[in-house]
Amino acid sequence: HSGVKLCRWTKAMLRGRGGCYKHTFYGIASYQCMEATPSLACANKCVFCWRHHKNPVSTSWRWETDDPRMLVDGFIANHRSMIREMRGLPGVIPSRLEEAQTVRHCALSLVGEPIIYPEINRFLDMLHGEGISSFLVSNAQFPDQMEKLRPCTQLYVSIDASNPVELQVVDRPIFSDFWERFLACIDLLAKKGQRTVFRLTLVKDFNMTQIEGYAALIRRGKPDFVEIKGVTFTGGKRPELGMKNVPWHQEVLGFTQQICDLVSDDYEVASEHAHSCAVLMAHKKFKRGDDWYTHIDFDKFLELSKSGKEFGSEDYMAKTPEWAIIGRGIPGDGGFDPAETHFRRGKRA
Repeated sequence: HSGVKLCRWTKAMLRGRGGCYKHTFYGIASYQCMEATPSLACANKCVFCWRHHKNPVSTSWRWETDDPRMLVDGFIANHRSMIREMRGLPGVIPSRLEEAQTVRHCALSLVGEPIIYPEINRFLDMLHGEGISSFLVSNAQFPDQMEKLRPCTQLYVSIDASNPVELQVVDRPIFSDFWERFLACIDLLAKKGQRTVFRLTLVKDFNMTQIEGYAALIRRGKPDFVEIKGVTFTGGKRPELGMKNVPWHQEVLGFTQQICDLVSDDYEVASEHAHSCAVLMAHKKFKRGDDWYTHIDFDKFLELSKSGKEFGSEDYMAKTPEWAIIGRGIPGDGGFDPAETHFRRGKRA
């Protein structure tokens, strides 16, 4: 009921070819990030699912539960094995290959719904005990599990539409009360102490018109950050989406600014990662003067998570470098780390 995969950005950064959007927005080392899930099952059949619905769907946990220790150890062992397979690949940086054997981050976004795994809290504690930060993505259909969820480094909720009609078309949920569950998860997110994120995946002709509706959800859920990303076309023999449904980065920027204008008392556009067609809105509490603090002090988070004391998202924030702040990096690079080498269509830039 679980899985682990080597992300393309892990491979890219091992070769010095740039990190993912989380490297730009939050400061992770992409070559030390492990992409995994403790639950392949999901309660949605989203039109843009990059797994083409080969994973199971369910409204409840129906599988023999693997022990979280087995999952953590198995994820790390298999991830390291895939990293070792990169040895000898042209361009791989030896020092990064060695450092990549130490996993520092886990993106629980591979596929499925991680929070329905019955041992998710023990699983998170074990990850943190191994010195691994956690980025957990939920589809906002399991409010009971979300309420019981222990602090993770960053908790995401997918906001794929701003109203029940569009949400049913885009996410194709299997719960009949999907909208009530969706709103309940948003309300619970507003009460969480750790860093919280709304993730919007924009699909042309599906969910890019009701801007005020998104602003209303942001006011309701009060997320620390709002990631707005263009859908990725994944192909397939009978694709449900085409390139006509994929917005350009400039369209995503424009859409983000329109939403931001409606919630400008609390939010600003802070960063972008053009290669991922992604833009970050951040709450102004992460801004000090002209400086942003969207990055994460991972060691501080791990220390706080083990302390047993209550803590908040501002307790483990770190300063965002100039190149990662929108409008301050190299013109035209769109949030690309200048310490990396930019490749375009096989040509070094």
